[in-house]
Amino acid sequence: MSSKTKIVLRKKANKEGLFPLAIRITKNRSSSYIFIGHYIDRKHWDERRNIVRKSHPNSELLNTLLSSKLAEVNKTLMELQFENNDISANRVKKELTVANKDKSFSSVSDEYLNELESNNKLTRFYADKVRVNHVIKFYKSRQLMFQEIDEGFLIRFQTYLRNNKKLSERSIVNNLIVIRTLYNRAIRMGVVEQKSYPFGKGKIQIRFPETEKVGLTVKEIQRIESLENLTKMEEHTRNVWLFSFYLAGIRVGDVLKIRWSDLYDGRIHYRMNKNSKLVSLKLPHKLKPILEYYEGHKLNPNDFIFPELKISDIKNDRDVYAKTNTATSKFNKHLKEIANKAGLDKKLTMHIARHSFGHIAGDRIPVQMLQKLYRHTSITTTMQYQSNFISKETDRALEEVVNF
Repeated sequence: MSSKTKIVLRKKANKEGLFPLAIRITKNRSSSYIFIGHYIDRKHWDERRNIVRKSHPNSELLNTLLSSKLAEVNKTLMELQFENNDISANRVKKELTVANKDKSFSSVSDEYLNELESNNKLTRFYADKVRVNHVIKFYKSRQLMFQEIDEGFLIRFQTYLRNNKKLSERSIVNNLIVIRTLYNRAIRMGVVEQKSYPFGKGKIQIRFPETEKVGLTVKEIQRIESLENLTKMEEHTRNVWLFSFYLAGIRVGDVLKIRWSDLYDGRIHYRMNKNSKLVSLKLPHKLKPILEYYEGHKLNPNDFIFPELKISDIKNDRDVYAKTNTATSKFNKHLKEIANKAGLDKKLTMHIARHSFGHIAGDRIPVQMLQKLYRHTSITTTMQYQSNFISKETDRALEEVVNF
């Protein structure tokens, strides 16, 4: 039976709900898959033509890559069949991965970072680029091989980040996660064997350190709401912060992208930037004065509510990312002044709006409902997040012991 090759979209999605592109090699009803390393939304896949639809922002580049990989697989297949017609699908895959044996940590990480950038995952791209550079600077060479990244290497690397880079324990964990991601990728590519994997039971285990999430109380938020001695920029910053808080702590990157056309039928409808999930929430009554404040500056029904992205090139993800970062830094600077004027002794940032919603929600709202409001994929994530703000039971237990 002849061997068949085909570009396919695999059925198992990753944590972000995207599906991996792969080359399928079939022989004698047995199939083996070579993963390309790119993930796309199912809606961008043309099942009939086995190509990425034009609706994907990088469809041309991805289809060129897929054609190139398919040609590489077919070439290797023909060469092997010339030697032995009874070649298996797994043998073809093995031959193709042998070429990857000499790939270094740097070359694998370069491919990984290029994928993040080409898929416009810029927040993760910039963060992970710094983490990859930490590894290269620690090793003092770009010729680091995965076989050298053992338990001893990772222990020394953690000490380097802690003492030389002065990173927090959470930041150190984030660096280890990137190394783990790249190591798993290298294993799939055939660069390094599974037996060399330095993570897991009895080896390097990644544990997230407990972090304190501080949220404001109802009285503290009321003090912010009632402030009158604010500058124009501080008033604008307060509006953005309250807009986020009133809508269950919408992230600032999403807040700035909200358009007037996203508001209809008394609800707000938007797509989360972090995981592309669609969100629909009822507009709280408290949002009315904020919306009225900006309505006079509306240029058209599709205009942004807040001004920060009005002058951005919305089709240029780098420009949007840069302007969002600049705006966030500006907001956090003014929030510090707002906190001083409100007499708060807690640090006030844009992200504290999300923590404050969780703090006030406490255990008053069922966790299933909070999961919907936060748009968490897993209820476990919601429970872990909310555990930072639920202390009623422990407080009561403590009181029962000491109040004698």
